[in-house]
Amino acid sequence: MPQSEGAPRRFSFQIMRKTTPRSHPTGAYFVIFGVLALLTAGVLLLMQSVSERQREGRQDAFRVVPLTEDVVDPAVWGQNYPNQYDSYKRTVDVQRTRYGGSEAIQKLDDDRALRVIFNGYAFGTDYREERGHAYMLIDQNDTERVKQFKQPGACLNCHASVAPAFYQKGVEAGAPASDRAAAIKKGFDVVNVMPYADAAKLVQHPITCNDCHNPENMQLRITRPAFLAGIDALAKSKDAVPHLPSIERWRAAGSKGDFNPNLEATRQEMRSFVCAQCHVEYYFKGAEKTLTFPWQNGLKVEQIASYYDAVGWKDWVHKDSGSNSLKAQHPEFEMWSQGVHAASGVACADCHMPYERVGAVKASDHWVRSPMLNINNACQGCHKFSETELKNRVTTIQDRTRALMTRAEDAVVGLIQDLAKAKAGGATDAQLAKAQDLQRTAQWRLDFVAAENSMGFHAPGESARILGESIDYARQGQIELLKVVKPTSDLGAPVATKP
Repeated sequence: MPQSEGAPRRFSFQIMRKTTPRSHPTGAYFVIFGVLALLTAGVLLLMQSVSERQREGRQDAFRVVPLTEDVVDPAVWGQNYPNQYDSYKRTVDVQRTRYGGSEAIQKLDDDRALRVIFNGYAFGTDYREERGHAYMLIDQNDTERVKQFKQPGACLNCHASVAPAFYQKGVEAGAPASDRAAAIKKGFDVVNVMPYADAAKLVQHPITCNDCHNPENMQLRITRPAFLAGIDALAKSKDAVPHLPSIERWRAAGSKGDFNPNLEATRQEMRSFVCAQCHVEYYFKGAEKTLTFPWQNGLKVEQIASYYDAVGWKDWVHKDSGSNSLKAQHPEFEMWSQGVHAASGVACADCHMPYERVGAVKASDHWVRSPMLNINNACQGCHKFSETELKNRVTTIQDRTRALMTRAEDAVVGLIQDLAKAKAGGATDAQLAKAQDLQRTAQWRLDFVAAENSMGFHAPGESARILGESIDYARQGQIELLKVVKPTSDLGAPVATKP
């Protein structure tokens, strides 16, 4: 009985083991699989998003409208390039730094010495601070230098989007329409000599996109015949230009033909060259009023002066002193060429149009303003210092330049006044000639720094050298006058001695 009673219990136990349901991990497998599927989908979506953003960042445009050489209105270009256009529109903003800005301040009221220095010239009537690119054409049309003085159409080269107008006038003058470069050059010659009021009717916009960019591929390009001629003359000169490696290579290869930056220059050089189509020294040559960059001897202040002396150029005869005087325009390119940034391969656009991030897109800032208003993007990419430190460095340079400039103004004004007294006292032209030449030399150097829109920052050492020479030449002129004029009391006019 004990055995028969135990067997059913074992059998019953076995039946219970066989009939009890097992716990399988199938549900957990489904959960894990689902989580992995979701993670995989998320990673794939993330990779796709990153890929799309990278592609957008590389894409130069979203073609909405076709662009051609005849499309001048920047708003049309802005449909394809909205980020660049948004910043370009901000050139209407009025901002000011310590020594410049975009307010139309009358410099003649701000610095009374300028009225003496430019007496008898258009700049002695109206000399206002430059405003942003948006105002280039408006301000040129409104200045008293145009209203009261005859000016040629050549002025449009730097104040308007003028290449299409050049092309149109060139074709009308007989240039083949199929050769755009030849037609622009011909039209350039036609427009230069036109009265400004007539030439201004040919244009509607200030500098715009097509002045610097090829509408087909947005490559930087030179559109101004004056720069093409000027850079070719510089390339053929003997002046060393190590900061322009394409010219050095062209010279080393035998200087064959003409130097054409559109074919020879690097992209980094072009980021300065497009600015140098306007931000340069120039004059209107001959009866044809050909806009000419005087770079045949080089880019330095004395090299340009020697060119002007050789061709007998003068901007005007000074009303007080009788000197054949020169007026510098805005030689930013020439002065930048003498500075450390140019020597380091830094282009104009690196500082004045630095890259910025707009969403996922990297774009060049077309606000075109002082780096002091944008230190983070303009300076700190290279200089690992605080904004305060960098601003203080610039301010120190500019304060020192301004102090030297004030001394140079005093010296030049003193020479002008002494020349006027000597003339009133009966000094002859022969007696005054040397002092007048020294005034021309001193005033040219002073104005080369004063008219250049960085208050010495583009090339601090060069600016100090030039202003030091200006002071020296002006004082030499006063010494020369002492040789031909008897000194008198302050109450009486000086009396010229016999030659």
